[in-house]
Amino acid sequence: MNKKLWGGRFKQSVNKMTEQFGASIEFDQTMYAEDIAGSIAHAKGLAKQGIISQADAQAIVAGLNSILNDIKAGKIEFSLEDEDIHMNIERMLTEKIGEAGKKLHTGRSRNDQVALDIRLYMKKSIIETTDNLKQLVSVLVGLAENHLDTPMPAYTHMQKAQAITLAHYLMAYAQMFMRDIDRFYDTFERTDYMPLGAGALAGTTYPLDREYVAKELGFKHIAANSLDAVSDRDFVIEYLANASIAMMHLSRFCEELVYFNTQEFGFITLADTYSTGSSIMPQKKNPDFAELIRGKTGRVYGALVGILTVMKALPLAYNKDMQEDKEGVFDTIDTLNTSLKVFTDMIATATFNTGKMRYSAGKGFINATEVADYLVGRGMSFRDAHTIVGKIVLYAENQNVSIDDLKLAQLKEFSPLFEPDVYKQVSLETSIARRSLPGGPAKQAVLAQIKQVKDQLKLNRV
Repeated sequence: MNKKLWGGRFKQSVNKMTEQFGASIEFDQTMYAEDIAGSIAHAKGLAKQGIISQADAQAIVAGLNSILNDIKAGKIEFSLEDEDIHMNIERMLTEKIGEAGKKLHTGRSRNDQVALDIRLYMKKSIIETTDNLKQLVSVLVGLAENHLDTPMPAYTHMQKAQAITLAHYLMAYAQMFMRDIDRFYDTFERTDYMPLGAGALAGTTYPLDREYVAKELGFKHIAANSLDAVSDRDFVIEYLANASIAMMHLSRFCEELVYFNTQEFGFITLADTYSTGSSIMPQKKNPDFAELIRGKTGRVYGALVGILTVMKALPLAYNKDMQEDKEGVFDTIDTLNTSLKVFTDMIATATFNTGKMRYSAGKGFINATEVADYLVGRGMSFRDAHTIVGKIVLYAENQNVSIDDLKLAQLKEFSPLFEPDVYKQVSLETSIARRSLPGGPAKQAVLAQIKQVKDQLKLNRV
């Protein structure tokens, strides 16, 4: 006979291979705390409505708390035979307290139970992720405040483009991660709906007080439609999409750290604790951890594509396919949060070689646009100024000098509008300081960015 808790209408048991194939306990045991919390709230709700006695509810709550403590103490070995975390805990409860344990599942299905557990788990995970993102942004802001006057070159097409400051560069990534925080906060709002009471798909005939249970569990809303409540995994998909974008931002940053760490650039030196050596080349100091974060981005993308593929053709309501919603997101939560922690400490302990940055910013005709703007300021059209400065760059390149090295007489051969003040205007410090529009690299503009981000970090939206 089938010994499953759901096995009443079955004559035979599944064989060992299919039991292993269908079970989820190996990974959904991660949600044991959420499953127990949901069951405690459900038991209280049943007693409140007189569906079970207060004595039974008290026995259930005490039994569940005892199981929780046993799991935390490592005293519990989960059973594959019981398939999932829900059935494992229910069987343990019944063995512990007897008949009262069998009443816990009144007015509930595994469909709304698992939907509840994953929502509780995702709410907790979103908070953890936003906290880690905030910590990273705080570190970037602190570094930016220390490098408001550190010039460095910025690039387009990996060619030197214009001069900025290291502070401006760091705040660019701070803005990316702030958008990530916003996305996770938005997802939290859509996750904060309690599905319990939806039953298998059509609710229940028991007079449950869903609002009471939602309050017990810290949910802001109850799911509005029972059919949607058990079949919705949008919040999982959203977390994975947000995680993919956040990992993409980390990967871009890591890519730049990898080449800024090379001898060819020499802009940054990663701490020994975030570098490794070579098994054959004793001189090597490799940025392996930046590369690992960059590589793990693909793993997170894969989880997103996986769940999108699972959900793309599922009919309403619950289908066993949806068991595949957990492994990918559990792995992604761990991957993203670990990557954020590693990266935060890696950038915090790195050494910025400011002298090398400033030297590099002074090379490569990075002030060419400033020269063009100088001519525009004396009445020339920008298009004509662009052409003339292009010719100056070609001339200086052939002479193996920078624009600053050219004599005034040489500059006047290209345009009589050049005067001695051109050298001050096209200096690194002046060219950066003049870019003072909101969002620019000038010191006051970067300080405004820093203030804005600091103010946003103080907000707690969950």
